[in-house]
Amino acid sequence: MTIRSSLFGAVAAALLLASGASGALASEGGGHDNRPHRMSWSFAGPFGTYDRGQLQRGFKVFKEVCSACHSANYLYFRNLAAPGGPGFTEAQAKQVASEYQITDGPNDAGDMFQRPGRLSDHWPAPFPNDNAARAANGGAFPPDFSVLAKARSYHVGFPGFITDAFIQYQEHGVDYIHALLTGYEDAPAGVHLQPGLNYNKYFPGNQIAMPKPISDGQVEYSDGAPQTVDQYSQDVAAFMMWVAEPHLEDRKRIGFQVMIFLIVLSGLLYFTKKKVWQHVSH
Repeated sequence: MTIRSSLFGAVAAALLLASGASGALASEGGGHDNRPHRMSWSFAGPFGTYDRGQLQRGFKVFKEVCSACHSANYLYFRNLAAPGGPGFTEAQAKQVASEYQITDGPNDAGDMFQRPGRLSDHWPAPFPNDNAARAANGGAFPPDFSVLAKARSYHVGFPGFITDAFIQYQEHGVDYIHALLTGYEDAPAGVHLQPGLNYNKYFPGNQIAMPKPISDGQVEYSDGAPQTVDQYSQDVAAFMMWVAEPHLEDRKRIGFQVMIFLIVLSGLLYFTKKKVWQHVSH
C-alpha cells in the first residue's frame, strides 16, 4: 500500500504541476490568452483526407496573394499534379509553370538566362535573397511556406496535450495559421503599437510586422465558395498543410494497414502458441 500510495501521490503531483504550468504559460506573453479555435479539417484524424476543391482554392490564394512575399522552396510545379495533391492535371500544372520566368544557365556563352518554368522547377521565390526580402518588408523576413503548417503551433495545455494524443489531433499549425489571418484588429485602448507593427490578437505579443494580407472579395472563386477572409484563411491553411505534408493520405492509409496486419499477426501468434504448447503442463 505504501508503494501504491507513493505512486498515486507522484502522479497527482505531476498532474497538478502540469496544470499549473499550463496556466502560467497561457498567461505569460500576450496572444496566447486568445487561443486559436479548433477548426473542422477534412484531413484531421486517423482517416482524414484532403479536400481537393479546398486545396485548389488555397493554391489560388497562395498564388495571387501570399506568394508576393513568401517563398515555398520545397514546392515543385510537378507536385500540383501529383497523387494526393490538389488534383490538377499535368497540362494544368505545366500551364501554371509556364507563367513564371526561371533563371537558368549558364548557357554556352557562360551567361545566365530566363526561360519559362517547367514541371521540374520549384516555386520561384519572390526575392533574390534574404536581405532583399527584409528590405522590402520593413526589416522583417517573410518565412518560407514549405513546412510552416507543421512548424507553427500554440500552447494546448493540460489535459489537451493528452487527449490530442488519443484522438490523433495534429492540426494545431493550421488552426494557428487560420487564427492569425483572421486575428487582425484595431489595437485596444492603452496598447501602444511599435512603429511599423500591426495588432493581431492571436500573434504572440500581439504585435506583428505583416500587415493584414487579405480582405473580403480579394480572390475570386469559381466554385461558389464564400469569398471572405475566414474562407480564404481556411483554404490557404489547408493548402499549406498539404505543402508541408504531401503524403499525408498515404501515411494514414499505410498506418491503418500496418495496424490491421499487427492485429492479425498477434492473433495468429497467440493461437499458434496455444496449439504448440497445448499438451505441456504449466
